[in-house]
Amino acid sequence: MRKAVKFGGSSLADAVQFQKCAEIIKADPSRLFVVPSAPGKRHAHDTKVTDMLFHCFALQKKHPDEALEYFERIKERYDEIIRELHLSYSLEEEYQLISEKIGADITEEYLVSRGEYLSAKILSALLGYPFLDASQCVKFDATGNYDEQSTQLAFYEIKDWPCFVMPGFYGSYPNGEIRTFSRGGSDISGAIVAKAMEVDVYENWTDVSGFLAADPRIIPHPETIEEVTYSELRELSYMGASVFHEEAIYPARSAGIPINIRNTNRPGDAGSWICPDDGASPSHAYITGIAGKKGFLSLSFEKDVGGDKLSFGRKVLQVFEEAKVMVDHVPSSIGTMTVVVDAGEISGKEESIVRRIRREIDPDHITIERNLAFIAVVGFKMKGGIGVTSGILAALAQEGISVKMVIQGIREISLIIGIEEKDFEKAIRRLYSFRQEVDATENQFCAPKR
Repeated sequence: MRKAVKFGGSSLADAVQFQKCAEIIKADPSRLFVVPSAPGKRHAHDTKVTDMLFHCFALQKKHPDEALEYFERIKERYDEIIRELHLSYSLEEEYQLISEKIGADITEEYLVSRGEYLSAKILSALLGYPFLDASQCVKFDATGNYDEQSTQLAFYEIKDWPCFVMPGFYGSYPNGEIRTFSRGGSDISGAIVAKAMEVDVYENWTDVSGFLAADPRIIPHPETIEEVTYSELRELSYMGASVFHEEAIYPARSAGIPINIRNTNRPGDAGSWICPDDGASPSHAYITGIAGKKGFLSLSFEKDVGGDKLSFGRKVLQVFEEAKVMVDHVPSSIGTMTVVVDAGEISGKEESIVRRIRREIDPDHITIERNLAFIAVVGFKMKGGIGVTSGILAALAQEGISVKMVIQGIREISLIIGIEEKDFEKAIRRLYSFRQEVDATENQFCAPKR
């Protein structure tokens, strides 16, 4: 058995947390390849190191001297961890190099990546594991896209290493410059290591005991999902569930590696397992989880398309693409096309998009609906079930909740419901209750025998 293990920022916030991580790793000899994040918040009013580094870069652009002064605060965070761990170890050489770059010329990606870099240096010294700089093995192409082939070749060069600590969140361009993933990208780094080193399990250690069936800010003490498939997790992550970076699914999924989400502060808890779509156990929940987001806006374009049937949809979507506004959903009917977008993303662009569509497509009517929320009810066992959709909609109707849209893909593992924002919390609570009801009477929704 070989494992890759990733620890999040809350797991490495201070020396006590570093020690917990070290004890977890040493408790299982199969935990060989370790990917740490930068230190997170020590308390509610604290600042994550990555946020401190972003602020340091903002200062550097205008006041390098102030940036160097601020960097002293970041150094103290790490030095405090080293002191409290009683390590005979120094980061002075690394600090000096970073300070020289701040005083001269430094890229934002390089500076913010140093959070993970310094964290990994300390954890490497604490464990006695070799340090592997992510820039050596995690590769991006010249346009900034992750280069899997080059990454796999780079890891092949160290395939015989018995263990290592590699910082998450970043890699390098072909010219050696640092390139970072999006925030939370250490999850992706951990999955890349898991695939490249051909491990049996990827453990992701955080501050919760697994993946929750609903938002705990709305549902007090929701159940922990024992098992979720890759496809289900992708649906839940897209709709706002935030335990695991959705892009981190793909490297593990392509290699068929199960992922175990664990709690650093409660290492005895089993956590949640993320498994291949065909690897779910018979006890897998019927409705796996419920997730949702507010802040959507829909634009509906109605037109007697006539001979324009082939190009109508393409023309509408092209306007959004060229405005660089991502389209989340596109429900449609004969002569009407609705485009659902994040209200924040279209902010400042809405009027120009509408003007262009009026000019180029000349719709008969344009209807804009604001303050929308979308909720996904997710479960791969829902596929082929009889009465699932009607049961969900009936549950919402019992609460007097008006449904604006219903979207379901051909795979039937997710039912997405559009409602008014004012009903969001009430809808989540009712759908969670419905999930519990279904657990006891699952056979009423069984797929028909073929």
